[in-house]
Amino acid sequence: MSDTTRNILYFAFIAVLIIGTGFVQSWNSALFVLNFGLISAIMALGVNLQWGFAGLFNVGIMGFVALGGLATVLVAMPPVGEAWAAGGLRVVLSLILGAATIVGAILAYGALPKGRARNVGMIAILVIGFFVYRAVFDGGVQAVEAVNPANEGYLGGLGLPVLLAWPVGGLLAAGAAWIIGKTALGLRSDYLAIATLGIAEIIIAVLKNEDWLARGVKNVVGLPRPAPYEIDLQNDPGFVERVAGLGLDPVTASTLWVKLIYAGLFAVVLVLLFVLAQRALHSPWGRMMRAIRDNEFAAEAMGKDVTARHLQIFVLGSAICGIAGAMMTTLDGQLTPGSYQPLRFTFLVWVMVIVGGSGNNLGSVLGGFLIWWLWVMVEPLGLGLMNLITAGMAEGYWLREHLLESAAHMRLLTMGVVLLLVLRFSPRGLIPEK
Repeated sequence: MSDTTRNILYFAFIAVLIIGTGFVQSWNSALFVLNFGLISAIMALGVNLQWGFAGLFNVGIMGFVALGGLATVLVAMPPVGEAWAAGGLRVVLSLILGAATIVGAILAYGALPKGRARNVGMIAILVIGFFVYRAVFDGGVQAVEAVNPANEGYLGGLGLPVLLAWPVGGLLAAGAAWIIGKTALGLRSDYLAIATLGIAEIIIAVLKNEDWLARGVKNVVGLPRPAPYEIDLQNDPGFVERVAGLGLDPVTASTLWVKLIYAGLFAVVLVLLFVLAQRALHSPWGRMMRAIRDNEFAAEAMGKDVTARHLQIFVLGSAICGIAGAMMTTLDGQLTPGSYQPLRFTFLVWVMVIVGGSGNNLGSVLGGFLIWWLWVMVEPLGLGLMNLITAGMAEGYWLREHLLESAAHMRLLTMGVVLLLVLRFSPRGLIPEK
């Protein structure tokens, strides 16, 4: 069987799974799986860029996804005028002072002669700058968070179209990745993993605790949408007439139509990023990145700046994860920092890349769809299987109760089994790198 035929069969199988979900459960469930599968495939592309192209072990994926979600709030939500009047300018001024303190310390480090004077100068700048920053920042934050805390208590955003938040999410994640990369990419792979995980936890902790930024754990709800609201469609006589002609219920039809719009938008982004990733893979730059991945010392001996190239691809992969995070928050319609669980969902994205085929963009897309379908569907399927197995057992029998309770753990068990099977029988993934 040729590679092309095999790949077509793989994706045909994914299509059968999604369509089968529509027939067995509901088309709403099928489109839910499709939309999040598209987002998962984009995340897997970003991780594959870092790991498959360059061998960078990044386990801080959820931090960059969270920054994409934050970008959606900062770009699309309307500004809270009363909060800005109460303390918004103080908050902005304090952030400028904090940045100026860091820049001043860096300049002092370069300007002062090596020795005690440089150390004392840097410490003095940082300590004085910190106290000035806190003096301005704390009062501004208290004033902002006191404005209608039940529904607002934050500065809001720019009130721009939500689609603009997607590239902005990528830029925000890329900026954070550049800062992280400048300090962490010189570390050995295991230390890099620890550093990126710790930084992801810091990012998510900031989102949870800084209410003035995005309401913290109170969540930002009612985000603007690129698709119409279902209730507006149901009140549109033209839409109701069209779906009635198809024999559909207006409520169900409106939900399906909105999800189809999202699926179309997400598919456009995925195709665009996939084409760009493929062109990068087969370009001289892509061949250089794989050469660095395979043997850093040989590439460095040939005159390649390994650290700079690692920084490039770390920023690009993180930007893609940021775009996916903005898309996910747009689809949810709310920013919920408590839902970003670095260890749990980072593991899931890594399974997508490994199962699909590390170093192969098409394999990452396949892994994104397959693993997401399993993640969503395994628990209800497992419960149905346990009900079938225990059908002949008496009520209250210990084995029956144990098996039914175990169905809740089918997700993680299935991920582990799938990963072990793929590593045993196809260690390079379902669609391996050529």
